[in-house]
Formats: sequence, structure tokens, C-alpha cells
Amino acid sequence: MQPRNMSMSGVVDLAAVKAAQEAKTKAEQARAEAARQGGGTGAVSPASLVIDVDEAGFERDVLQRSTEVPVVIDFWAEWCEPCKQLSPVLERLALEYAGRFVLAKIDVDANQMLMQQFGVQGIPAVFAVVAGQALPLFQGAAGEAQIRGTLDQLVQVAEQRFGLTGLTVDPDAAPGDVQAAPEVPAGPYDALLEAAVQALDAGDLAGAVQAYKNVLSDDPANMEAKLGLAQAELLQRVQSVDPQQVRKDAADKPGDVQAQIAAADLDLVGGHVEDAFGRLIDTVQRTAGDDRDAVRLRLLELFEVVGADDPRVVAARRALARALF
Repeated sequence: MQPRNMSMSGVVDLAAVKAAQEAKTKAEQARAEAARQGGGTGAVSPASLVIDVDEAGFERDVLQRSTEVPVVIDFWAEWCEPCKQLSPVLERLALEYAGRFVLAKIDVDANQMLMQQFGVQGIPAVFAVVAGQALPLFQGAAGEAQIRGTLDQLVQVAEQRFGLTGLTVDPDAAPGDVQAAPEVPAGPYDALLEAAVQALDAGDLAGAVQAYKNVLSDDPANMEAKLGLAQAELLQRVQSVDPQQVRKDAADKPGDVQAQIAAADLDLVGGHVEDAFGRLIDTVQRTAGDDRDAVRLRLLELFEVVGADDPRVVAARRALARALF
């Protein structure tokens, strides 16, 4: 018999998520107020779309900035010949995309710690950071058509899932005068979010999913709604399954992608976060093509359930990058 209301205790703290969203909103309001008081246009110079980043400035120049605009990271070195071919293409595209992303160049010889944290095993290697979440893009030399396709997908995901519309570029602005384009405040959604949490606690998963989707339709960057939706959808997936059969299938069929995905869902619901992540990362290493992509996407969904800042997610993202490369 399946419990009607499965607990996610220990996996996601919605109160903490809500506090983080409120802090982000206050920061955005503070930036907007500073821009008004400064009388600026909120635009950036083209020169500020390509920046050199080191370990000391990584949090400010990459992590914090990624809450306003996607940051593409180019890991390179002076001795790397393929880097000398790739880097100019990325720099040119950063200017051409006109603020839809910022290019951060990291010299691996001078920033070994950052290289290790991202799990970079060879260069050139290109990652993106969106709303604090690291995403592997590609490694090695790549054609411009492939690069454009990857960047187009990145920009689309950043806008649709995180509400990041990029920066406004002013050719006359002074370099380094970096501010995000003004945003229209969203919300408040307190009543709707509270209703979603109550529905979740009551086991009304369909109601919770719809309530979170209603918030995200107006405010795609709402952190509490994003994580709440990921949690509710996970519970929906495991609500009617037979746990014993799912685990038996996963054990008997290690090559069955859907069996491993289903078992990972159960692992996470049971609070076995590392087991869920490890199972899917191992499956990524054993698969290719559509199967690998299906596993990777489910893993990214589970990252959202746990939260981007959780150390287990940070470690799993590095392991995923190594598995993909």
C-alpha cells in the first residue's frame, strides 16, 4: 500500500527557499534604486561583455552576475593552440549577442582551483553559469554553427526558466559600468504560494503543481515556485509506483535507463540524495545519445529539487561534468 502523502523531509526546505527568493528580490530592488539615483541608463559597455576572471573575483564576477545574465566561462591557457582558435570566436559572439550573455575568460594555469571545481580535464572547455547553477556546454574545438546553437539554447533556457533577459548594451557607456536592464517587479504571490504548500502537505499534488505553474507563468524566475514545482512533480512521479518492483527492476536491469531514473526518484524521495545522484551519474557514463540526454535532464531536475547551493548538488555537478567529458 502506498502512503497518500509522501514526505520530502530533509530534501527541500521551502521556508529557506522563500527567504532566498525574498533576499534576491530585495537585491534587485536595491540595484534598481541605485541605478535611478545614479541617473544611468542601466546599460553596459560592449567592452564589459568579455571579462577576465580569477579565483578572487569569481563569486562577484560570475556567481553574482549570473543572477542577471548568463555567464559563459571559457577555460583556456596561453600554450593551448585550440584555445587560440576558439576564444576569438566566443569573444566575437559575445559582442554579436549584445548582452544576452557575458563571456568570462579563466586562465587555467593561474586558477587551478577553479579548474578543479568545475572538473575540467582538458581545454578548451566551456561552461555556463545561470542563476548560480553551472552547466557544461562543450569541450575542445567546435564549429561556429555548433557554438551558436548551444548559445541559442542557453539564452532560451535562461529567459524561459529563470527570467534572465540579459543586459542592455550602450556603445557610449564607460567600460565596467555594469548594471542589469531594469526589470518589472513581479508578484506578490504569497497567497498563491501558501496555497501550493498547503496542497502539497495535504497530498493534493495536482493542485500544488498547477499553483506553482500559475506563479511561474507570470514570474519565471521565482525561486520558491521553481523548487516547489520540482518537488511536487517528483512526488507525482512516485505516487503510484511499487517501490519494491522499481528497485528490483533497477537491480535486475542496470542498462535500463528508465528503471534507473525511476529508482533515482525513489532514492531522492527517501532522502538518499547522494545515492540518487550517484545512480544517474553512473548511468550517464554507461549511455549515449538520447538515453544519456534523458538521464542528464532528470538529474538536472533533481538538482532543482535539492537546491543549487546544496553541497551535494555542487559535488554532483562536478561529477556530471566529468562524466559528460
